[in-house]
Amino acid sequence: MNIVVYAHSMELGGSQFNAIEIGQATQALGHNVLLLAEDGALSPIAEKAGLEHIRVSTRRSRPSPGVMSSLTRLVEQRGIDIVHGYEWPPAVDAWLGPHRVLGTPVMATVMSAAVAPFLPRSMPLVVGVDLLRQRCLDDGFQSVGLIEPPVDVHANSPEFDGLGFRASLQLAPDTTLIVVVCRLVRELKLEGLLVACRTIGRLAAEGRSVHLAIVGDGPARAEVEAAAGAANAMSGTPVVSLLGELQDPRPAYASADIVLGMGGSALRGLAFGKPLIVQGEAGFWKLCDPTTVSQFLDAGWYGLGGGEDGGDALRGALEPLMSNAAQRQHLGGFGRQLIVDRFSLESAARTQVSLYEKAISQSARAKAGEIARVSWGVGRHYVRRRLARAFRLPTPADDFNALKRQRQ
Repeated sequence: MNIVVYAHSMELGGSQFNAIEIGQATQALGHNVLLLAEDGALSPIAEKAGLEHIRVSTRRSRPSPGVMSSLTRLVEQRGIDIVHGYEWPPAVDAWLGPHRVLGTPVMATVMSAAVAPFLPRSMPLVVGVDLLRQRCLDDGFQSVGLIEPPVDVHANSPEFDGLGFRASLQLAPDTTLIVVVCRLVRELKLEGLLVACRTIGRLAAEGRSVHLAIVGDGPARAEVEAAAGAANAMSGTPVVSLLGELQDPRPAYASADIVLGMGGSALRGLAFGKPLIVQGEAGFWKLCDPTTVSQFLDAGWYGLGGGEDGGDALRGALEPLMSNAAQRQHLGGFGRQLIVDRFSLESAARTQVSLYEKAISQSARAKAGEIARVSWGVGRHYVRRRLARAFRLPTPADDFNALKRQRQ
């Protein structure tokens, strides 16, 4: 098959990593994969993966009529069998572009916690959590596949050397290093990052030898910098480091004593054999262990608390691990085995190929009514965003995770 994988962006993020890694593994199975994406921090990783990278502008609208047209030409010129959009804007570009014009099969993967309500119900969909898969079927989507966020268990493993990363932070040997790798965005991530900074600052002020390394960048950087500065001032010494975006974050995972995270970042932490505390919203923090893992396997690597601050929950999860290296090692081994057994990249690629084959065999041209519904839904979404900005109201998020909070 000739496949176009259209990534949402090339910033550090789980969806983008999945697009590249599954694309590479699919190509290894004998298929030709073209990566359509902007330039960004993950571009060198895509190049190393051996994927042909076709650039789109970072200044495009989302969705983009220009990309729809250029993608349609690409499909014609290269004999593309299927276009695979990661997250809703690329999927809509592909569906209103080559699918509408040429009838080319299109598939969408949504790794967010909720699916845009205006996506066409006839377009094959892939999600990462079975609970969301069932919900999408209930909402009328005709074909919904499940691929839990995969991890390259060979490239991400306890054997990876992270000593250089730890040395760069100039930490004492007995310092507990806590690592979080994520995009610095307000939706989903910011609340937990601010809580983590405050909690580490308080622990350090009490005399605990602890350090938080935050790897990532994004529009909420200023807020995170301020929280890191407050934590360092509270403790009287640098205990929170904001390190920016790393092209290869593996040294950070490998050097950690404890990983904080959600989604794909949480799974990568487990792959490195590290104990994981899952971050959510509304005060949610929970240690992943044999008694809690079923919750995350069923509903995703995320959670909602009761609206409290979250500092006590994070501290309660951290303190037993900080004082017990044997427990950290035990939980690290448990997590690594879970990833190897259930989340291998090779298994995900084989599932993805079978979903491509099914989508191609069942593809039918979009109907006029569905085209109108999708176009109206996208337009309504962006009108709401513009009005919110104009009146300085909370701006609706592009990833629709608020829908999940409303339905829980």
